[in-house]
Amino acid sequence: MTFIPASRPNAYTGNPLDRASNLREDEPWLAAARARPDARVTPLWRARSLMRGTAGGKPEAVFLTGDEAAALHGLARPWAFLGSYADGVPVFTVDLSDAEDPAPLLPRGAGEFTDLRAVPGLLAPDDASILAHARGLMHWRSRHLFCGVCGAACEPRQAGHVMGCTGCAAQHFPRTDPAVIMLVTLGDRALLGHSTRFPSSRMYSTLAGFVEPGESLEEAVAREVFEESGIRVGAVHYHSSQPWPFPASIMLGFYAEALTEEITIDPAEITDARWFSRDQMRNCADHDFALPRSDSIASRLIDDWIAAG
Repeated sequence: MTFIPASRPNAYTGNPLDRASNLREDEPWLAAARARPDARVTPLWRARSLMRGTAGGKPEAVFLTGDEAAALHGLARPWAFLGSYADGVPVFTVDLSDAEDPAPLLPRGAGEFTDLRAVPGLLAPDDASILAHARGLMHWRSRHLFCGVCGAACEPRQAGHVMGCTGCAAQHFPRTDPAVIMLVTLGDRALLGHSTRFPSSRMYSTLAGFVEPGESLEEAVAREVFEESGIRVGAVHYHSSQPWPFPASIMLGFYAEALTEEITIDPAEITDARWFSRDQMRNCADHDFALPRSDSIASRLIDDWIAAG
């Protein structure tokens, strides 16, 4: 297979913020930054981000100013410093999930809380990457309230990027689960599978799975492909990566060259798998199937392979 480069950045990449990790333990600086009237704050509520314009199909991320967000910092709500723009304006996130109804906490007409997955490819890329960063970080925070070593309560440190145990002093850092996602090719055909987890009964997508301990990425690709489809693969070529905070993954995209053709699915993983030609993928509606959502790396792997043919 000829190497196929990524044609454009993946969704949720290209975060414009300097994460400024050197400032995360500078308490005076953080206090002053949170108090800045021009600070930007992206609130979260039960894994949803604040947006406006979703009903009209033109969603925009809503960032509150420091002044507008001042009232949100009560009750020791979880917050984190995400970084700063090139002009020095700091950006924070705050989780309002303790409120049954977050609307009264916000300025009138601020917008509504929307699942980031409900607006694929519609947000400005920079904003989408910041919202994904906030969502992934605060999801991890909400799942690490207690120490996995001794069971004592944890408290946030380093501006929300570390959970420190109040008992044994263990430090817990944000978790991102590596997952390989691959388009398996055989000549001018590629392998796609359908899972009952997919939102559409007609959708076929690339195969994917989590990397196991002590396993290289290439080994994970070969193992997952064989487990799900019975196909053996040889050469594996890296394409690109994508943060996927739904809830906490980094997707590592590859092309894999098939050595065998006969498909034997694992019904516990997928319900069907087939070889598709480029023409079928270009005209999937005519062939009664659908391809994955446009903001996914699966879609990018498929699009770039079709364009290379």
